[in-house]
Amino acid sequence: MNANDVAATGQDTLPPQPPARPRAPSAMVVLATLAVGYTLWAAQAVLLPILLAMFFALIGNPILRGLRRIWIPRFVGALLLLVVGMAATVMLGRQLVVPAGDWMQQAPRELRLLTPKIKRMTEPMQQANQAAQTFARATGSQDKPPKVQVVTIQEADPWKSLTATPKMLASVLAVVLLTFFFMVFGENLQRNAIALLPTRQRKKITVEIMQAIEREISRYVLTITLINTALGMILAGALHWLGVALPEALLWGTLAALLNFAPYVGPLIGVLLMLLMGFITYDEIGPSLLPAAIYLGLHTLEGQILTPIVLGRRMALSPLILILALMLFGWLWGIIGLLLAVPLLVCVKLVLAKIEGMEGWARLLE
Repeated sequence: MNANDVAATGQDTLPPQPPARPRAPSAMVVLATLAVGYTLWAAQAVLLPILLAMFFALIGNPILRGLRRIWIPRFVGALLLLVVGMAATVMLGRQLVVPAGDWMQQAPRELRLLTPKIKRMTEPMQQANQAAQTFARATGSQDKPPKVQVVTIQEADPWKSLTATPKMLASVLAVVLLTFFFMVFGENLQRNAIALLPTRQRKKITVEIMQAIEREISRYVLTITLINTALGMILAGALHWLGVALPEALLWGTLAALLNFAPYVGPLIGVLLMLLMGFITYDEIGPSLLPAAIYLGLHTLEGQILTPIVLGRRMALSPLILILALMLFGWLWGIIGLLLAVPLLVCVKLVLAKIEGMEGWARLLE
C-alpha cells in the first residue's frame, strides 16, 4: 500500500460532519416575538403578582440567610419578615394617606393659584402677543369666526369603582401569599427542578448558575432598595428642614424612593413633581426651585457616585438599553412595569453572562 492509498484510506475513515442546524425563517421569529409580547400584555393580571412576589422574595433572601446563621428556621424568618414589612407598610401608609388626600383635593385650586405667577413670568410674551393681535385687527386679517369648543362631561361609573376595589385587594393578597411561599419553598422548587435534568454534570452547572444568579440579583435588589430608601429619607428630611410639614415631606420622600427604581424616567418625573410642589408651596421663584434643586443634587450623587461604587461595573447597564426596556415594560405593564424593568434586565444580563457562548450578548447590555 503506497502513501496515496493510506491518505485515501484516512480520508475515508473520517467521521461524518453533523448536519447544520436549520434556522427559523425571519417571519417566524417576528411572529413568535409578537406572540410573546401579546401574551405578556394579556396575562399581566397573572404575571404581575408573580413577578412582584419574586421581587420581594429576592429582597428578603439575603436577610433569611442571615437569620439562618443564628438558627432561626426559614419558615419563621419568612413569617417574621412578612409581618414586619406589612406593619411598616401600614404605618407608612397611615402617615401618607392624609397628605396624599389633601394634595389630591387641593391640587385643582392650587394649580389655579399658579396662574398669577405664570403670568408674571410670561408678561413680556403676553405683551408681544397682544401687540401682534392689535396689528392683525388693524390690518383686517382676523375676520374668521371664533372657534366653538365642545366640552363633554363623562359621569363616573360607580359600578366600575365598586368592582375595582375587590380586584385590587385580591391582587395585594396574592402578592403577599406568593411572597411568603417563594421565600419558604423557593429552594425546594429549585432543587426539584434541577433533579429533572438528565446528567450529573448538567445538574452541577445548573446549580452553580442558579446560585450565582440568585445571590447576585438578591444583593442587587436589596442594595438598590436600601439606596432608594436612604435617598427618600434624606429628601424628606431636607424638605422638612425647608418648612414642609413632616407627613407631606414623607409623602414626597416615598415618591422619590419609588420613582428612583426607574432610571432616567423616574427622576425626570420626580424633578417635575418637585417643581410643581415648590411653585405651589412658596410664593417666590427662588425658594420654589429649591426642592427640585435638592432632589436633582441628591439623585446626581446617588447615580454617579454612590451606586457605581457600591455595585461595581458588573451591574452596569447601557443607558440606551435601559431606556428601551423602560419603554417596553412601561407600555406592557404601566407603573409596575417601570419598577420591574431594571431588575428584569439585570436578571437577563446575569443569565447571559453565565451561559457559555452568550457572553457577548451580556456585554452588549453594558
